[in-house]
Amino acid sequence: MAEPGALPTGFGELEVLAVGTLLLVEALSGLSLNSLTILSFCKTPELRTPSHLLVLSLALADSGISLNAFVAATSSLLRRAGTGAGSLMPSVFHRRWPYGSEGCQAHGFQGFATALASICSSAAIAWGRYHHYCTRSRLDWNTAVSLVFFVWLSSTFWAALPLLGWGHYDYEPLGTCCTLDYSRVDRNFTSFLFTMAFFNFLLPLFITVTSYRLMEQKLGKTGRPPVPALIAKMVPTVNAINYALGSEMVHRGIWQCLSPQRRERDREQ
Repeated sequence: MAEPGALPTGFGELEVLAVGTLLLVEALSGLSLNSLTILSFCKTPELRTPSHLLVLSLALADSGISLNAFVAATSSLLRRAGTGAGSLMPSVFHRRWPYGSEGCQAHGFQGFATALASICSSAAIAWGRYHHYCTRSRLDWNTAVSLVFFVWLSSTFWAALPLLGWGHYDYEPLGTCCTLDYSRVDRNFTSFLFTMAFFNFLLPLFITVTSYRLMEQKLGKTGRPPVPALIAKMVPTVNAINYALGSEMVHRGIWQCLSPQRRERDREQ
């Protein structure tokens, strides 16, 4: 894999710094909010339910996306530090991607796997809510665990294919992170892209929209409007607010985690 080339036209070191700063803010906010969701699930027995297991899967996936963004932000900021006047940074940081080609492949795989897991977890949550509100039956543990296992197995499978030769990971235009090389137009990448998009974008989108529409028809209204649910797929911070922190039960769980004295009083009662 060749090293990233020159910056795209119209982009300078200041723009790279701005992108890195925005990525850092999003990464830290996503990690913080989703960590609260994960912590509340682990510490609060009332949240350990099959339906909340799907939310936990989404929080883990979005934490992975935020971690991926944090690496990209670090790459951007290290480049800025390494190119400044009188810089004492090692020469490796003068490149836009300081982790080498193998690091690029690992970064692309991790980011793509967690992004797919986030999308599919959102669809699983939509189906779980349809199952709960429209069939009037609770989601059981076997179904929830099977859904989570399938989501992560499928996401890992599709993310591994570019490493095996179907598809390709490469540097993004700014050279500060790695993802699928969308600039390729050969048959190999095109066939991978369309097949992957059908199973990991169109199919989850169909499940999500159909589930919320059926809920709307059944109940006359929805607890969560479908548009924010679709937008939230690609935004870990919005996901945390929309799916987890928007739940009153999760609010109580977080409050108990952050208030040891209250947790002790609840145990005594």
